[in-house]
Amino acid sequence: MFRKDATLKRSLGVVVSLGAIAVVLSGCSTPAAETGEGSAKVAAVIKGLDNPFFQAMEDGINDTADADGVDVTVQAAADIGDTTGQADKLTALAGQNFGCFVVNPISGTNLVQSLSQISTAGTPIVNIDNPIDADAAKTANIDIKTYIGTDNEAAGGKAGDFIAEQVGSGEVAVIGGIAGDVTSAARIDGFKAAVDGKLDIIQETAADWKRELALTAATDIIAANPNVKAFFAANDDMGLGIVKAIENAGLTGSIVVVSVDGNKDALQSVADGGLTATVAQYPYAIGTLGLQACEVLAGGGDVPATIESPTALVTTDVAADALAKFPQPFEDFENPLTDLLDK
Repeated sequence: MFRKDATLKRSLGVVVSLGAIAVVLSGCSTPAAETGEGSAKVAAVIKGLDNPFFQAMEDGINDTADADGVDVTVQAAADIGDTTGQADKLTALAGQNFGCFVVNPISGTNLVQSLSQISTAGTPIVNIDNPIDADAAKTANIDIKTYIGTDNEAAGGKAGDFIAEQVGSGEVAVIGGIAGDVTSAARIDGFKAAVDGKLDIIQETAADWKRELALTAATDIIAANPNVKAFFAANDDMGLGIVKAIENAGLTGSIVVVSVDGNKDALQSVADGGLTATVAQYPYAIGTLGLQACEVLAGGGDVPATIESPTALVTTDVAADALAKFPQPFEDFENPLTDLLDK
């Protein structure tokens, strides 16, 4: 857990390890945080904690709130597909005395109705990880103060570049999340652009972000395509399902598998020779940045319209370092909220 250290904050400056962001920034509380007024209270509604990515995101929110003295309430969907339940949780919080909301919607539209109520009341909204549909937000007059998340197309591109380097040429398969999901689509688009003209995508299917569905899909693909050289999965859970399918087929080590997220079990799989690589996208840091954006907004400040969280390709040679520093990231990042929290 992070602790306050104003001296360290001043000495480190702007470029810091993401794992140290909460330490670096927590020495500066807003007046609202100090007074305990309603404006300091933050509500966060995130995706289902059945997925370790969102468990890490919750930890980032809670640890940063503890370090900074912010009163936060975190609610999560029952599972990663619980669109209605997530909306109900936000609706229940919308009428309460919160000074800022952090939202990580399951889909681009499932939280729009409650967000319209929140925005109409003038309460700041911070959107993290999965973007709210821009057209739906405009129609509902929702004012999103900032979006914080991964450049998912770039993440998919990193995976594609790495796979192309590893296999050179040949057949690859793609397993995405929920069909039509904007995050999954962006990662797949980035992957396709990176391998265009280099690799032959023989099949693309959706596995709803779930390990067991990816296991079944990959088993079928391997049986039908004995020359497949690699798989790209839009998240780690699906990537680990693919790894199991390869193991069941007796082909461990002969098929490249790269996924996106950087969850602890995926990092361990990379270290153990299961997953070939994962594109880590730092959910802990996304949660930290979301809470910090609310601190700035609750204190009357402004934040950038978009804050891009970093990604890093984790391969066998750096997996041990990534594991040692989990859930904190192991690479440096220039946090744009540092100076804003100092004001």
